[in-house]
Amino acid sequence: MDMTSHMTTHFDDAIDALRASGQELAAPLAAAVDMVFGTLANNGKVLACGNGGSAADAQHFIAELVGRFERDRLPLAGVTLSADTSILTAVGNDYGFDAIFERQVNALGQPGDVLVAISTSGNSPNVLRSIEAAHDREMSVIALTGKGGGQVGELLSDADVHLCVPHERTMRIQEVHIVLLHALCDGIDALLLGDTL
Repeated sequence: MDMTSHMTTHFDDAIDALRASGQELAAPLAAAVDMVFGTLANNGKVLACGNGGSAADAQHFIAELVGRFERDRLPLAGVTLSADTSILTAVGNDYGFDAIFERQVNALGQPGDVLVAISTSGNSPNVLRSIEAAHDREMSVIALTGKGGGQVGELLSDADVHLCVPHERTMRIQEVHIVLLHALCDGIDALLLGDTL
């Protein structure tokens, strides 16, 4: 095996995945920016959840809101639901792993808030239940998925935004997800602070 060529294919494949995603997802991504901006402008907050790499992406995204992205600004209201080990283990122990995000959405979510739900397969039971809880609480949902969207796509309403990466490979989906989240942060800052492009 030529390892250099093998490594090169990762870059080529990632570029192809990003290009295809840009063509399909630019418009819904713009709608997601408007949704989050509207929520934050009306004193709402963003909740974010996911498992594994998606949990890390949820934390990363919320850190950019509460801290800053590329420019200094006031902190924006966001909470990641995958970071508090005491909540995760207590709820997981008492109610089961599938309830870990749902329980937090029910505790923290208010009408007008936004849930950012991340699942590369679109089939994570705890993410599905968080979306159902968000809808029950009159929250909007931005779902980041891949592989056709799975069951998440079936749960979303017309008022939600589905950012479904047109790829089947988990690593490529996750790579595009972080670009989508960075673009979302940039769009929010552009509306708050003015566009610098």
